[in-house]
Amino acid sequence: RSVSKALELCGAQTDIISSSDEIKKYNSIVLPGVGSFGPAINIIKSKQLDIAIKEHIKNKKMFLGICLGFQLLFSKSFEDGVYEGLNIIEGTVEKFVPKKNEKLIIPHIGWNKINISQTNKFAQQMYKNIKNQEYVYFVHSYFCKPLNSDVIATTTNYSIDFCSSIAKENVWGCQFHPEKSSDIGLTILKNFVQKCEETNGSN
Repeated sequence: RSVSKALELCGAQTDIISSSDEIKKYNSIVLPGVGSFGPAINIIKSKQLDIAIKEHIKNKKMFLGICLGFQLLFSKSFEDGVYEGLNIIEGTVEKFVPKKNEKLIIPHIGWNKINISQTNKFAQQMYKNIKNQEYVYFVHSYFCKPLNSDVIATTTNYSIDFCSSIAKENVWGCQFHPEKSSDIGLTILKNFVQKCEETNGSN
């Protein structure tokens, strides 16, 4: 609901949906998520939402994944087992592991910087009007590791430099929570809404 409210602040009209048939009616989809990968992907597949999401993306409609919704885009997760994801972005979801003699707090919670890619043209759309190394809000224990680094929109350092967002054509995804990231987060959502209107119309 907080994601929906934030998008409405950015000028979007939103509906909260949960069936594959409903997805077909919309030109733009946001997949938020709080929880663990296995139960989430099992529910998505049991409702055939995976098929509808893939069809939506294949038809060049805009898509945004947030936090767990971002991780679900990847091929495979190692969270409490091994689970196959949507495989829209090739890569894995892996747990933070402290380096030797390092005291690393897991989960990674709080504000951290994003380093915006200067080579990914889609990242420039996603982060329009945002300066490099702004702070956004994270809550996660696992990070995404794309096979192809070209899709990376931002990286963030937490013991390692990890992929904190991706942008590839009509697919955007972020590990952090834009709806909890103050003005910076709202700017990202505004950019998404604007891109939706340019690409598919306002629905």
